[in-house]
Amino acid sequence: MFGRVLAVALNTYRESVRARILLGLAGVAFAVALYSLVVGAFTLKNAPRVVSDLGAASISIFSLAVAIIIGATSLHRELEQKTVFPILARPIRRGEYLVGKYLGTLITIAVFIMADAGLVMLLEAAIARDASPLVVRTSAGLAFGLATALALAAWKIPAARTYGPIPWAAAMLVAGALLASPDERRVVLGSGALTLLEIGIVAGFATLFSSFSTPFLSALMTLGVFLVGRSADSLAKLPPKMFGEAAHQAGLALSKVVPNLQIFVPPRPLLVGEVVDVKLASYLGMATLTSIGWSVGLLAVAVLVFNERDFL
Repeated sequence: MFGRVLAVALNTYRESVRARILLGLAGVAFAVALYSLVVGAFTLKNAPRVVSDLGAASISIFSLAVAIIIGATSLHRELEQKTVFPILARPIRRGEYLVGKYLGTLITIAVFIMADAGLVMLLEAAIARDASPLVVRTSAGLAFGLATALALAAWKIPAARTYGPIPWAAAMLVAGALLASPDERRVVLGSGALTLLEIGIVAGFATLFSSFSTPFLSALMTLGVFLVGRSADSLAKLPPKMFGEAAHQAGLALSKVVPNLQIFVPPRPLLVGEVVDVKLASYLGMATLTSIGWSVGLLAVAVLVFNERDFL
Protein backbone atom coordinates (compact mmCIF):
# COMPACT_ATOMS: atom_id res chain seq x y z
CA MET A 1 0.00 0.00 0.00
CA PHE A 2 2.75 2.43 0.93
CA GLY A 3 4.43 1.94 -2.44
CA ARG A 4 1.24 2.82 -4.30
CA VAL A 5 0.66 5.92 -2.18
CA LEU A 6 4.27 7.00 -2.67
CA ALA A 7 3.99 6.57 -6.44
CA VAL A 8 0.93 8.84 -6.56
CA ALA A 9 2.63 11.37 -4.25
CA LEU A 10 5.75 11.57 -6.42
CA ASN A 11 3.63 11.90 -9.55
CA THR A 12 1.70 14.76 -7.93
CA TYR A 13 4.96 16.42 -6.94
CA ARG A 14 6.30 16.02 -10.49
CA GLU A 15 3.21 17.64 -11.99
CA SER A 16 3.29 20.48 -9.46
CA VAL A 17 6.96 21.29 -10.06
CA ARG A 18 6.36 21.55 -13.78
CA ALA A 19 3.41 23.93 -13.35
CA ARG A 20 4.22 27.45 -14.49
CA ILE A 21 2.09 29.07 -11.82
CA LEU A 22 4.11 27.35 -9.09
CA LEU A 23 7.36 28.52 -10.65
CA GLY A 24 5.93 32.03 -10.78
CA LEU A 25 4.94 31.95 -7.11
CA ALA A 26 8.39 30.67 -6.16
CA GLY A 27 10.01 33.46 -8.15
CA VAL A 28 7.86 36.10 -6.45
CA ALA A 29 8.60 34.61 -3.02
CA PHE A 30 12.35 34.75 -3.66
CA ALA A 31 11.97 38.32 -4.94
CA VAL A 32 10.18 39.30 -1.71
CA ALA A 33 13.06 37.78 0.27
CA LEU A 34 15.52 39.90 -1.71
CA TYR A 35 13.29 42.96 -1.29
CA SER A 36 13.55 42.54 2.47
CA LEU A 37 17.18 43.63 2.12
CA VAL A 38 15.96 46.97 0.76
CA VAL A 39 13.49 47.37 3.64
CA GLY A 40 16.15 46.39 6.16
CA ALA A 41 18.55 48.97 4.74
CA PHE A 42 16.28 51.75 6.05
CA THR A 43 16.56 50.50 9.63
CA LEU A 44 19.43 51.34 11.92
CA LYS A 45 20.17 48.16 13.83
CA ASN A 46 17.25 45.86 13.02
CA ALA A 47 18.03 44.86 9.43
CA PRO A 48 18.53 41.14 10.26
CA ARG A 49 15.26 41.09 12.20
CA VAL A 50 13.41 42.75 9.32
CA VAL A 51 14.78 40.20 6.87
CA SER A 52 13.85 37.20 9.03
CA ASP A 53 10.39 38.52 10.01
CA LEU A 54 9.45 39.58 6.49
CA GLY A 55 10.89 36.38 5.09
CA ALA A 56 8.93 34.22 7.55
CA ALA A 57 5.73 36.09 6.67
CA SER A 58 6.32 35.62 2.94
CA ILE A 59 6.95 31.89 3.45
CA SER A 60 3.57 31.57 5.16
CA ILE A 61 1.67 33.60 2.54
CA PHE A 62 3.13 31.93 -0.53
CA SER A 63 2.92 28.45 1.00
CA LEU A 64 -0.79 29.06 1.52
CA ALA A 65 -1.18 30.12 -2.11
CA VAL A 66 0.67 27.03 -3.33
CA ALA A 67 -1.39 24.72 -1.11
CA ILE A 68 -4.70 26.17 -2.27
CA ILE A 69 -3.79 26.11 -5.95
CA ILE A 70 -2.38 22.58 -5.96
CA GLY A 71 -4.97 21.14 -3.61
CA ALA A 72 -7.91 22.65 -5.45
CA THR A 73 -6.78 21.90 -9.01
CA SER A 74 -4.68 18.73 -8.96
CA LEU A 75 -7.52 16.24 -8.52
CA HIS A 76 -9.88 18.11 -10.85
CA ARG A 77 -7.23 18.16 -13.57
CA GLU A 78 -6.91 14.38 -13.34
CA LEU A 79 -10.70 14.01 -13.63
CA GLU A 80 -11.02 16.51 -16.47
CA GLN A 81 -8.24 14.91 -18.53
CA LYS A 82 -9.56 11.45 -17.56
CA THR A 83 -6.10 10.31 -16.52
CA VAL A 84 -7.56 9.12 -13.23
CA PHE A 85 -9.41 6.24 -14.90
CA PRO A 86 -6.37 4.17 -15.97
CA ILE A 87 -4.84 4.82 -12.55
CA LEU A 88 -7.87 3.57 -10.62
CA ALA A 89 -8.18 0.63 -13.01
CA ARG A 90 -4.96 -0.67 -11.50
CA PRO A 91 -4.84 -2.37 -8.09
CA ILE A 92 -5.05 0.89 -6.15
CA ARG A 93 -7.87 2.06 -3.94
CA ARG A 94 -9.47 5.47 -4.21
CA GLY A 95 -8.40 6.26 -0.65
CA GLU A 96 -4.76 5.45 -1.44
CA TYR A 97 -4.94 7.64 -4.52
CA LEU A 98 -6.39 10.57 -2.57
CA VAL A 99 -3.85 10.26 0.26
CA GLY A 100 -1.08 10.15 -2.35
CA LYS A 101 -2.34 13.39 -3.89
CA TYR A 102 -2.35 15.00 -0.44
CA LEU A 103 1.18 13.84 0.38
CA GLY A 104 2.41 15.03 -3.02
CA THR A 105 1.09 18.48 -2.19
CA LEU A 106 2.91 18.45 1.15
CA ILE A 107 6.17 17.34 -0.50
CA THR A 108 5.95 20.21 -2.96
CA ILE A 109 5.30 22.75 -0.21
CA ALA A 110 8.05 21.30 2.00
CA VAL A 111 10.57 21.80 -0.82
CA PHE A 112 9.32 25.35 -1.34
CA ILE A 113 9.59 26.16 2.39
CA MET A 114 13.10 24.71 2.68
CA ALA A 115 14.38 26.71 -0.29
CA ASP A 116 12.78 29.99 0.78
CA ALA A 117 13.81 29.60 4.43
CA GLY A 118 17.38 28.83 3.38
CA LEU A 119 17.51 31.92 1.19
CA VAL A 120 16.12 34.12 3.97
CA MET A 121 18.72 32.87 6.45
CA LEU A 122 21.55 33.35 3.95
CA LEU A 123 20.40 36.93 3.37
CA GLU A 124 20.16 37.54 7.11
CA ALA A 125 23.68 36.20 7.64
CA ALA A 126 25.02 38.50 4.92
CA ILE A 127 23.67 41.70 6.51
CA ALA A 128 24.04 40.86 10.19
CA ARG A 129 25.68 43.70 12.10
CA ASP A 130 28.47 41.51 13.47
CA ALA A 131 28.94 39.51 10.28
CA SER A 132 32.56 39.19 9.17
CA PRO A 133 33.52 39.75 5.52
CA LEU A 134 34.15 36.00 5.30
CA VAL A 135 30.56 35.22 6.34
CA VAL A 136 29.20 37.76 3.86
CA ARG A 137 31.22 36.32 1.01
CA THR A 138 30.37 32.77 2.03
CA SER A 139 26.63 33.53 2.14
CA ALA A 140 26.64 35.18 -1.26
CA GLY A 141 28.86 32.48 -2.73
CA LEU A 142 26.69 29.65 -1.43
CA ALA A 143 23.46 31.23 -2.71
CA PHE A 144 24.96 31.83 -6.15
CA GLY A 145 26.78 28.50 -6.24
CA LEU A 146 23.74 26.42 -5.30
CA ALA A 147 21.56 28.24 -7.83
CA THR A 148 24.19 27.69 -10.53
CA ALA A 149 24.53 24.00 -9.59
CA LEU A 150 20.77 23.49 -9.89
CA ALA A 151 20.68 25.24 -13.26
CA LEU A 152 23.57 23.16 -14.62
CA ALA A 153 22.08 19.93 -13.29
CA ALA A 154 18.71 20.73 -14.87
CA TRP A 155 20.45 21.50 -18.15
CA LYS A 156 22.53 18.32 -18.25
CA ILE A 157 20.28 15.81 -16.47
CA PRO A 158 16.56 15.70 -17.39
CA ALA A 159 15.60 14.02 -14.10
CA ALA A 160 17.19 16.88 -12.16
CA ARG A 161 14.58 19.26 -13.55
CA THR A 162 12.00 17.42 -11.48
CA TYR A 163 13.80 15.94 -8.49
CA GLY A 164 16.80 18.28 -8.36
CA PRO A 165 14.95 20.92 -6.29
CA ILE A 166 14.64 18.47 -3.36
CA PRO A 167 18.37 18.14 -2.52
CA TRP A 168 18.95 21.73 -3.62
CA ALA A 169 16.32 23.05 -1.19
CA ALA A 170 17.74 20.88 1.61
CA ALA A 171 21.25 22.21 0.88
CA MET A 172 19.94 25.81 0.94
CA LEU A 173 18.29 25.17 4.31
CA VAL A 174 21.41 23.62 5.86
CA ALA A 175 23.68 26.36 4.51
CA GLY A 176 21.42 29.11 5.80
CA ALA A 177 21.02 27.47 9.21
CA LEU A 178 24.80 27.17 9.63
CA LEU A 179 25.48 30.83 8.82
CA ALA A 180 22.47 32.65 10.32
CA SER A 181 22.58 34.22 13.77
CA PRO A 182 21.01 32.10 16.56
CA ASP A 183 17.91 34.23 17.18
CA GLU A 184 17.04 34.73 13.52
CA ARG A 185 17.70 31.05 12.80
CA ARG A 186 15.18 30.09 15.49
CA VAL A 187 12.62 32.51 14.04
CA VAL A 188 12.94 31.31 10.44
CA LEU A 189 13.19 27.59 11.22
CA GLY A 190 10.41 27.73 13.81
CA SER A 191 8.13 29.72 11.53
CA GLY A 192 8.90 27.41 8.61
CA ALA A 193 8.07 24.30 10.64
CA LEU A 194 4.83 25.81 11.93
CA THR A 195 3.90 26.94 8.42
CA LEU A 196 4.30 23.38 7.13
CA LEU A 197 2.11 22.09 9.98
CA GLU A 198 -0.52 24.73 9.23
CA ILE A 199 -0.42 23.93 5.53
CA GLY A 200 -1.03 20.29 6.41
CA ILE A 201 -4.46 21.31 7.71
CA VAL A 202 -5.14 23.74 4.86
CA ALA A 203 -4.18 21.12 2.27
CA GLY A 204 -6.48 18.67 4.07
CA PHE A 205 -9.42 21.04 3.61
CA ALA A 206 -8.44 21.65 -0.03
CA THR A 207 -8.33 17.90 -0.64
CA LEU A 208 -11.71 17.43 1.05
CA PHE A 209 -13.40 20.19 -0.93
CA SER A 210 -11.83 19.10 -4.23
CA SER A 211 -13.16 15.58 -3.70
CA PHE A 212 -16.69 16.82 -4.47
CA SER A 213 -16.49 20.38 -5.81
CA THR A 214 -15.01 22.48 -8.62
CA PRO A 215 -11.55 24.07 -8.38
CA PHE A 216 -12.93 27.60 -7.95
CA LEU A 217 -15.30 26.67 -5.14
CA SER A 218 -12.67 24.43 -3.53
CA ALA A 219 -10.15 27.28 -3.49
CA LEU A 220 -12.76 29.74 -2.23
CA MET A 221 -13.93 27.48 0.59
CA THR A 222 -10.36 26.62 1.59
CA LEU A 223 -9.43 30.30 1.72
CA GLY A 224 -12.55 30.97 3.80
CA VAL A 225 -11.63 28.25 6.30
CA PHE A 226 -8.11 29.68 6.51
CA LEU A 227 -9.34 33.21 7.20
CA VAL A 228 -11.80 32.00 9.85
CA GLY A 229 -9.14 29.77 11.42
CA ARG A 230 -6.66 32.64 11.63
CA SER A 231 -9.38 34.76 13.28
CA ALA A 232 -10.71 32.07 15.63
CA ASP A 233 -9.52 33.81 18.79
CA SER A 234 -11.07 37.13 17.72
CA LEU A 235 -14.34 35.49 16.68
CA ALA A 236 -14.67 33.81 20.06
CA LYS A 237 -14.33 37.18 21.80
CA LEU A 238 -16.70 39.35 19.77
CA PRO A 239 -18.25 41.79 22.27
CA PRO A 240 -22.07 41.35 22.38
CA LYS A 241 -22.59 45.03 23.17
CA MET A 242 -20.96 46.08 19.91
CA PHE A 243 -21.95 43.30 17.49
CA GLY A 244 -25.06 41.90 19.15
CA GLU A 245 -25.71 38.61 20.88
CA ALA A 246 -26.42 36.77 17.60
CA ALA A 247 -23.07 37.75 16.10
CA HIS A 248 -21.32 36.83 19.35
CA GLN A 249 -22.87 33.36 19.38
CA ALA A 250 -22.14 32.87 15.66
CA GLY A 251 -18.51 33.84 16.14
CA LEU A 252 -18.22 31.55 19.14
CA ALA A 253 -19.71 28.66 17.18
CA LEU A 254 -17.36 29.23 14.24
CA SER A 255 -14.34 29.30 16.54
CA LYS A 256 -15.37 25.88 17.86
CA VAL A 257 -15.86 24.09 14.54
CA VAL A 258 -12.78 25.31 12.63
CA PRO A 259 -9.14 24.71 13.57
CA ASN A 260 -7.48 27.54 15.46
CA LEU A 261 -4.74 28.36 12.99
CA GLN A 262 -3.54 31.24 15.14
CA ILE A 263 -1.41 28.79 17.11
CA PHE A 264 0.80 28.36 14.04
CA VAL A 265 1.83 32.04 14.07
CA PRO A 266 3.16 32.54 17.61
CA PRO A 267 4.75 35.82 18.72
CA ARG A 268 8.45 36.36 18.08
CA PRO A 269 9.45 36.17 21.79
CA LEU A 270 8.26 32.56 21.92
CA LEU A 271 10.30 31.62 18.84
CA VAL A 272 13.52 33.15 20.19
CA GLY A 273 13.06 31.61 23.63
CA GLU A 274 12.22 34.76 25.59
CA VAL A 275 8.99 33.28 27.00
CA VAL A 276 10.05 31.52 30.18
CA ASP A 277 6.95 29.42 30.88
CA VAL A 278 6.61 28.02 27.32
CA LYS A 279 9.34 25.99 25.63
CA LEU A 280 9.54 26.06 21.85
CA ALA A 281 10.01 22.29 21.66
CA SER A 282 6.83 21.58 23.64
CA TYR A 283 4.94 24.20 21.64
CA LEU A 284 6.02 22.58 18.37
CA GLY A 285 4.98 19.20 19.74
CA MET A 286 1.51 20.49 20.58
CA ALA A 287 1.20 22.11 17.15
CA THR A 288 2.32 18.88 15.49
CA LEU A 289 -0.33 16.83 17.28
CA THR A 290 -2.98 19.40 16.35
CA SER A 291 -1.94 19.34 12.70
CA ILE A 292 -1.83 15.54 12.52
CA GLY A 293 -5.21 15.21 14.22
CA TRP A 294 -6.96 17.59 11.87
CA SER A 295 -5.18 16.27 8.77
CA VAL A 296 -6.04 12.64 9.49
CA GLY A 297 -9.66 13.53 10.24
CA LEU A 298 -10.04 15.61 7.09
CA LEU A 299 -8.45 12.93 4.92
CA ALA A 300 -10.74 10.28 6.42
CA VAL A 301 -13.81 12.34 5.49
CA ALA A 302 -12.35 13.13 2.05
CA VAL A 303 -11.80 9.43 1.37
CA LEU A 304 -15.39 8.62 2.36
CA VAL A 305 -16.72 11.32 0.03
CA PHE A 306 -14.39 10.37 -2.82
CA ASN A 307 -15.35 6.69 -2.56
CA GLU A 308 -18.99 7.62 -3.09
CA ARG A 309 -18.37 9.98 -6.00
CA ASP A 310 -19.59 8.98 -9.43
CA PHE A 311 -17.16 10.11 -12.14
CA LEU A 312 -19.41 9.26 -15.05
